[in-house]
Amino acid sequence: QVQLVESGGGLVQPGGSLRLSCAASGFTFSGSTMSWYRQAPGKERELVASITSAGTSRDYADSVKGRFTISRDNSENTLYLQMNSLKPEDTAVYYCTVVLQRWSGPRAYWGQGTQVTVSS
Repeated sequence: QVQLVESGGGLVQPGGSLRLSCAASGFTFSGSTMSWYRQAPGKERELVASITSAGTSRDYADSVKGRFTISRDNSENTLYLQMNSLKPEDTAVYYCTVVLQRWSGPRAYWGQGTQVTVSS
């Protein structure tokens, strides 16, 4: 079955950096667009960044452009999110996600999430 396992979250001071990882299995990772979402307390889940299957195209939320970088290693079935110049407003649970075509239609799969807290 599809599994997405995030890691790398933690507590960091403003201006610091973290690198999130997402280990994927149960589907053809190298053929799938992957995304990172985040959800802060009391807020809706929002798209942070996406990357196409070969990594040739990447999109970012305006709030993270220039600070975050999404990447992938198709040989290791792993998705990454490098987060630099972190701000308190980046505090959230970060999720790795993929949308796969099923017989019943497209279905989104989510990891369990990893907590990122930016605070002094």
